[in-house]
Amino acid sequence: MIDKIIELSILSGGLLPLMGLVLLVTLAVIIERCYFFHFIASFGMALERDLKTIKPGDTEKLRQLEKHYDSALQLSVVTSALVCNQNDEQGLERHMDEAILWQIPKLEKNIWILDTSVTLAPLMGLLGTIIGMVHAFDILGVSGAGGSATEMISGGIAEALVATGAGILIAIIAVVFLNHFNKTIQTLLNQMELLKVMMKNRLINSK
Repeated sequence: MIDKIIELSILSGGLLPLMGLVLLVTLAVIIERCYFFHFIASFGMALERDLKTIKPGDTEKLRQLEKHYDSALQLSVVTSALVCNQNDEQGLERHMDEAILWQIPKLEKNIWILDTSVTLAPLMGLLGTIIGMVHAFDILGVSGAGGSATEMISGGIAEALVATGAGILIAIIAVVFLNHFNKTIQTLLNQMELLKVMMKNRLINSK
């Protein structure tokens, strides 16, 4: 098994091990982001539910909510609303918009790696296949057109195509989770927009 992997790695011009590294990095990003988004989403839903029960003008409970969810990313919307001048509606909205924008880099952290894997992995696989096919046709030039040479070429091409298959597999894994994470990011941003409206209703409309 190990000998076969080494043989395929050599046939791909050393690109197959590099593709394995790309796969490991991709999986590491996927696992980290899955944990992060699960944590953030669960806290966000709880914050949204508790904020809904608070009556307009009850700033004391809003501050208690701030302390309770101090590790939630969405809490920045609540905090920014409580620290600014609540009599200024436009200023209040600007502060909360700024707080939301500050969270976007945290949400999009390392997502570019998945985007890169989607493009890079198939190209690396294709290049590895081309290198393998060049090697296979070199056999034909050395051995002539005999039956054994033809069989060796067929086997070489089949092995060379492993690199393309591996690249496509990595790209499929990356693109599925990339789309999932992009959807999750949009959902979380929409949630923060909802929290912004809820905070305005509990601060401004109570005046």
